[in-house]
Amino acid sequence: MTTTDGQAPRQEPARLAKAIEDIAVHSALNDGTVVCLRTITPDDEQLLRDGIAKLSAESRYLRFFSPVPVLPDAVIERLVDVDGHDHIAWGAICTECEGQPAIGAVHAVRYRGGGPAGEFSVAVVDEFQGQGLARMMTAALLVHCLAEGMAVLDVHILSENAAAKRLVKSLDAASTGESAGVAEYRLDVAAGIAALRADTDAPGVQDVLRALEGAGKSSS
Repeated sequence: MTTTDGQAPRQEPARLAKAIEDIAVHSALNDGTVVCLRTITPDDEQLLRDGIAKLSAESRYLRFFSPVPVLPDAVIERLVDVDGHDHIAWGAICTECEGQPAIGAVHAVRYRGGGPAGEFSVAVVDEFQGQGLARMMTAALLVHCLAEGMAVLDVHILSENAAAKRLVKSLDAASTGESAGVAEYRLDVAAGIAALRADTDAPGVQDVLRALEGAGKSSS
């Protein structure tokens, strides 16, 4: 096809969907609390510190294997050392709470040397536990991991952490053993996303998947 002057028509440039890391997902927890999920950046250090300080001693112990009220600076620095490829992290903000505090975070850290495998962790402030937030954040993380080629995640959970075990089992993670009070699982990222997509009784999870799946793909 040519134009009236004999020239080939100019091709419109492909439009890129918004990058995953630039998307903020606005949704609600099971009890109606309005939240915003977004990627964590190094600028979120104080938000992260404040959120960890709000965890109970038990929740800190289950997440960090230590009940200390203040984590070492080196640990905090690793948590905010996020690049969106080898270390992917999503956090949740309570947008209707005073000061809009951080109420949860989820991380995937690729093993050294690259490759498709990494390690998964999640934490939710006690006041907001049991309302579907961990599943929502995990949905965002897994979609992001798949886009960045992190296809398998190992999960290390204290044996008494029943809630975390329920979460990873619901994602079809496979048990790989238990030693010294720590249960180990391996999560196939694509299978985890499929399990979340099938959870149609979790509207927050579906909001996350609708917002993020397909991000970064070109359209004409």
